[in-house]
Amino acid sequence: MAAASSQETPAQYMNAQAIRNSWKRFEDTLDLIFPGGSNPLRNLGAIACLMFAILLLSGIYLYAVFDTSVAGAWKSVDALTRQQPWLGGWLRSMHRYAADGFMIATVLHLVREWVMGHHSRFRRVTWLTGIPLLAFLYVSGIGGFWLNWDRLGQYAAVASAELLDALPLLATSLSRNFLSAEAVSDRLFSLLVFVHLGVPLLLLFGLWFHLQRITRPNILPPGSVSIGVLASLGIIAVAVPVISTAPAELGLVATALPLDWILLHLLVLADVLSARSTWILIALVLALLVAAPLFSARATAAVAVVDADNCNGCRRCVEDCPYSAITLEPHPHGKPGQQIAVVAAERCASCGICAGACPSATPFRSVVELVNGIDMPQLSVDTLRRTLLDALASARVPQIIAFGCAHGLDVEALGEADVTGYNLLCTGMLPPSFVEYALRAGAVGVIISGCAEGACEFRLGNTWTAQRLRGEREPHLRRNVSSRDYRVVFAGDRDRGRLDQAIKELRGNAATGINP
Repeated sequence: MAAASSQETPAQYMNAQAIRNSWKRFEDTLDLIFPGGSNPLRNLGAIACLMFAILLLSGIYLYAVFDTSVAGAWKSVDALTRQQPWLGGWLRSMHRYAADGFMIATVLHLVREWVMGHHSRFRRVTWLTGIPLLAFLYVSGIGGFWLNWDRLGQYAAVASAELLDALPLLATSLSRNFLSAEAVSDRLFSLLVFVHLGVPLLLLFGLWFHLQRITRPNILPPGSVSIGVLASLGIIAVAVPVISTAPAELGLVATALPLDWILLHLLVLADVLSARSTWILIALVLALLVAAPLFSARATAAVAVVDADNCNGCRRCVEDCPYSAITLEPHPHGKPGQQIAVVAAERCASCGICAGACPSATPFRSVVELVNGIDMPQLSVDTLRRTLLDALASARVPQIIAFGCAHGLDVEALGEADVTGYNLLCTGMLPPSFVEYALRAGAVGVIISGCAEGACEFRLGNTWTAQRLRGEREPHLRRNVSSRDYRVVFAGDRDRGRLDQAIKELRGNAATGINP
């Protein structure tokens, strides 16, 4: 557990940790219902991207049949539902419900990242670049109602204009444009269409910028989640189709409207409070979001260290780093063409995945002190090798070695006499050769225990570990190591039984003499 910083009192840190643990327990419980990394809460960012993709694709068709004039807007949208309900009407409903889903998934994603503490240190830039996306999302969502130009669209337009009038930025009142039918011209409507098309493009660019520091971002959820989301939207669109209210009539005040509370809640809030109070509340929320990395800052963890004498510029650490923190530069030795890994401290997650990728990190090297090309000073590969040998040499009974993750199941607290556990910074920092090394040193079995599927604290630790052990990624586990001698377990606290089962199987193998 990380220590509280000088900017955060121990009580504040403990409260934040309690909230985080409660959220994790809830996610672990959902894992029992959604196995195999299909937990929706673990895929909120990807689900939001899927919703955005649905909006873009369905929006292309809707724009193709949309009449951008004031007189034709309502007729063209209403005709989608009444004249082609199984194509245009269904797509229109999909478009609306995808917008609702986009809002829900984005807000939940933001809340989850805050609760899990994913807004400081190496994630700070990603967090800050995500905040403007909220503004783009609100503008796009609310502006879409304007284009329908029915009574609900009229309410959204007038309420939005009144909200904007509360800002001391405009010389004239926007709401005056909606006092009479003559004030709403085709020119104004064309501008609204341009805004509704342009802001999503800004959102798309902002999303690209938001993901720049993330290697191999998951922009789409797993197949089962994608199918579930698409099927749910499709069924809702059929069961509860979106239908236009009566055409806008600016001389009347619309009442008893079927409000979309998910997208229009800011306008409702302005009606209940006031436009000025709503802007104050928005400003406070944005200020808290921007300041969150400052209030939650903790002591900087030690970052990866490169040893020039052992780094040959092989690029493995560059390719495996989940946050693009490592680049290659000319080697200081000055040999033509030779490169060396360079770590950007502000991007380093201190996960150690790079150490697990380094080809020089094999414990079989016949050196007194194992110094590899890139390593973690707080838990070096050499330290792991020495403690492993000491534990096996001093054990009174044959040992099963469990390599775990500090953010997953606590393998150091298993309380089993025949199990020795090591909590690593991330399971991905374990060089695969340590499995064979432990077996040759006397272990009767090896367990690699990572975070629950889809819940890796550092995104790619589980993925790279599994691929290395299967021989699909370098460095890989040698084929002469039998799969009967080790087990890989990716499970959360609610699924501890899988780890216990792995221990039981390895004990059984040892008892029957299957292990060499």
